[in-house]
Amino acid sequence: MFISSAYAQATTPGSTESTLLSLLPLVLMFVVLYFIMIRPQMKKQKEHKAMIDALAKGDEVVIGGGVVGRVAKLGETFVHIEVSDNVELQVQRAAVIQVLPKGTFK
Repeated sequence: MFISSAYAQATTPGSTESTLLSLLPLVLMFVVLYFIMIRPQMKKQKEHKAMIDALAKGDEVVIGGGVVGRVAKLGETFVHIEVSDNVELQVQRAAVIQVLPKGTFK
């Protein structure tokens, strides 16, 4: 015969331990990624949602694109922003970036 029989190698008792040690850097990398990137982003999203839910008529806000105005009307998904006399923009609530202190917009 030209082909010899192949036999499986016997496992050593330390092979399981070396496998766990080889996975440790990967697990550690995911833990660091969670605390550096994912958790702060989730916190920021919560704060933004709370700010949008707390919007009230008369609040002075900045919307996406840097437009500053005063909240004229509130809907469930849309907000009417008064940017000048008799000029209103209708935008989605999520477009509101920041609520300004009273008296900023004149």
